[in-house]
Order: sequence, then C-alpha cells, then structure tokens
Amino acid sequence: MHFMITSTTYGAWLPGDPRGSVTSVRDRREGEATSSHRLEHSTYGEPWEPQMIGLHHSAAQAMKGDPVRLSRAQAQVVVLQLRETASYRGWALLAVAVMANHFHVVMSASNDSDPQKILNDLKAYTSRALNRKFGKPASARWWTSGGSKRRLFNNAAIGGAIHYVRFKQFNPLIVWPPLEEPQL
Repeated sequence: MHFMITSTTYGAWLPGDPRGSVTSVRDRREGEATSSHRLEHSTYGEPWEPQMIGLHHSAAQAMKGDPVRLSRAQAQVVVLQLRETASYRGWALLAVAVMANHFHVVMSASNDSDPQKILNDLKAYTSRALNRKFGKPASARWWTSGGSKRRLFNNAAIGGAIHYVRFKQFNPLIVWPPLEEPQL
C-alpha cells in the first residue's frame, strides 16, 4: 500500500482556522437532529470545515505554549529520523518534504500496515529525536494530534503525490531525495 502522510507542527493550524480545517468536532447544524454529533472532516474528498471564529479562539487559548516552527537544523533531524524509522519498520520512503510548520511523506508499506500506526510512529520517533537534539518545546509537543493518512490507490496518484511533495511545496526547509542541481 502507498500513502501520503502529513502532520502539522503544534499550533500551526488550529481547528476553526480561517483557511478551513480538517477536524472532528461535536456540533449541531441547522436542520439536523437536536443532539450534538461528531462531525468528521478528515476523509479525502470531504469538504474542509469552514472558519469557526469561536472554535479557533478556544483552540488558541488552550495551547500550552507557542506554535512550533521548525528550523532547517530541526528539519534535518526530522528527515534523518523519518528515514531511520522507515528503514527499521520495512517501509519505503519515496519522497519527503519538511516545511517550518508541517511535513509530507510519500511511502509504501506492507498491505497489513495500519496508517494510524505509521503516522503515530513517524511523529513519536521524530519527536524523540528532536527532544534529544534540541530539548522539548515549551508546549512539550512538536506535532499536532492527528494528521492526514491519504491512501494512494494507483500509479497516477503515487506519481502525483511524489511530484507534489518534491516540487510543489512553498519554502521547503528540506526535500528528500535531494533535488538534482541543474547541469551547467
């Protein structure tokens, strides 16, 4: 199976964000049953949750420290640890991009792999490596809870994800495999 895994740094994209958010919240909508229910907006093809000013304000107030923004040195640690974790678990990394506020990984794993476990492992091991090298951030967390675990079902989706991760990121700190230098 192939996946594109994405995680944001702590505080980088809060629920209710003006840009929209992928979240699950308890909510009541006009015209729906009176009891609250869980809204999930975390599946490919579903619309993002629109801006919710109150939710965004609440999430910002609940933060236990400043938002985390990775430096280039921290991004290097993240890439090295992603590669080490993938190697240890028997996963194949196809592309990685680390930005100041999130990372993307395109990878393959065995057919019985649980995408939630993959995401959890990547975040846990990169957190440990960052803590060893830089200490814990004020919030004690490098990554937000959750993340995206998009399954890539065919070669076109895999190729598109690799291209997106390697060539379409705004201000990447590190892209792996490294982009080739132009030949002069």
